[in-house]
Amino acid sequence: MASGVKPRVKVPKTAAAGDVVTIKSLISHKMESGQRKDKEGNTIPRSIINRFTVEFNGESVLDMTMEPAISTNPYVQFEAKVPEAGEFTFTWYDDDGSVYDTKKAIAIA
Repeated sequence: MASGVKPRVKVPKTAAAGDVVTIKSLISHKMESGQRKDKEGNTIPRSIINRFTVEFNGESVLDMTMEPAISTNPYVQFEAKVPEAGEFTFTWYDDDGSVYDTKKAIAIA
C-alpha cells in the first residue's frame, strides 16, 4: 500500500429527485510513471492509480482507466443524475493491488 494516500470527495448533501449534481473527487497519490530513474540509474517502478469507479446504489456511474501520463494527485469532476436518495461509492485501484474507497450519501430534498 502506498503511503500518504488520501481520497477526498465532495457530493451535495441534498438534491431534488432527477437533479444533475456536480461531484468532485481527488486522491493524494505520488503517481510514479515508471519512466524516471533514481540517482543510481535504476528505473523507479511504476506506481499509479490505474482505475477509478463510481457507483450509485450499486449501479455504475463512472468507470475510468488511468494511464502513466496521469498527474500526481488525480482530480476528477463529473456530473451525475440523482433519481432517488442513496449512496455513492468511490473506489480507486492502485498498481500495487491496494484499493481505496469512500462513500457519500445524498438525500432527496
